[in-house]
Amino acid sequence: MRYILNLLYLVALVLISPIAIYRMIRQKRYRKGWSNRIGNIKRRSPDKKCIWIHAVSVGEVNATRTVIKELSEKLSDYEIVISTTTDTGFARAAAIYGKKHLVFFFPMDFTFTMNRAFKNIRPNCCLLMELEVWPNFVRTANQFNAPVVVVNGRISDRSFARYSKIKPITRMMFSKISLILSQSKQYTDRFIALSVSSEKVITTGSLKYDTAETNPNTDGVKELKEKLKLTDEPLLVAGGTGNNEEKIILGVFCKLKKLHKDLRLVIVPRKPERFDEVAKLIEATGFGIIRFSQVKANNVEVASGDKSIILGDTMGDLRKFYTIADINFVGRTLVPMGGSDMMEAAASGNCTIFGPHAFNFRQTVDALIQDNGAIMVQNPDQLYETLQKCLSDHDYRETIANKGRDIIIENQGATQKAVEEIVKLIS
Repeated sequence: MRYILNLLYLVALVLISPIAIYRMIRQKRYRKGWSNRIGNIKRRSPDKKCIWIHAVSVGEVNATRTVIKELSEKLSDYEIVISTTTDTGFARAAAIYGKKHLVFFFPMDFTFTMNRAFKNIRPNCCLLMELEVWPNFVRTANQFNAPVVVVNGRISDRSFARYSKIKPITRMMFSKISLILSQSKQYTDRFIALSVSSEKVITTGSLKYDTAETNPNTDGVKELKEKLKLTDEPLLVAGGTGNNEEKIILGVFCKLKKLHKDLRLVIVPRKPERFDEVAKLIEATGFGIIRFSQVKANNVEVASGDKSIILGDTMGDLRKFYTIADINFVGRTLVPMGGSDMMEAAASGNCTIFGPHAFNFRQTVDALIQDNGAIMVQNPDQLYETLQKCLSDHDYRETIANKGRDIIIENQGATQKAVEEIVKLIS
């Protein structure tokens, strides 16, 4: 079976190579970490026991923070190493953990690369954030007697439908996983429906509730406002936006400006390779533009009273923007892209709005909508009407905002449950 899988991987690699090369040249992606991707990883403390944590991209990396903190305290004799798949995930992990922990790119799932990686890392346990399960990875982990744990496990609507179509392969792959710590009862039921033993699945809740920042005075927020010369004018932040969504946001903003002349807008695209594209969209509206990357680097000083649209073209600052906003719109939800995580937006204590296409974050959406902690709109017209109501009715906006933060706080506690299960398994 593994020979067939390796052959399929090889064919896929050949087919996607032109796209990858194009992105390397034009978008400057996939240029780093190729030594890691073929299994060359060198631990900092090879004499220690080891926990290997894999987090695909930025969202998963952020979700590791409380777990890594707790594991570092409870298992201080272990070295913790962190792998990521994407360039943005690697940059985020390096920024958070680079001084204390080894951060590297996840190896390609060929048999020989995984064997090499496991021989170099020699993990005593592997933690996979959410559901990044690769067949050769879990097979090799079993060969090296390293239990594999899915942490913060979830299966989106789309993933569940796909896995259900290949249930024999799914059953074989999941059989090699020692434990799944699920975000919700719904996800637990889905794992069991995919032939995972009920004894292997434990509902612990979502780690992202624990990592969500509910303190409005978090580090860097005051400095952010000062750098951008923001005062008391109402601020709308559109975070994690996707293709074709910025046009909608800019159109709605232009209409709102006719009624709310002091309204300011921040747009933070999800993918850094789109920063320049979105900058051109902003310029086409006729509004001025402030690129936060230039302000952050002290290359540009914002003039007092500048009403330009702010482009958040940096990584790792979205949480701060959400915190200083009056209203947050969570992107990739007005277009069918599955959504961006709205937990940080709601935790900020500011009114949170998102569109109907948030199927990747169903559990959070259900919790917020059920208790009126956020507002879902169905289309651009509803977005305009809702923003207009929120800007005109301060009490309404504040009620939504406060309830949203309360819901986040009420759902915290998953980290302690998850770490207890991990420590029990390792012990």
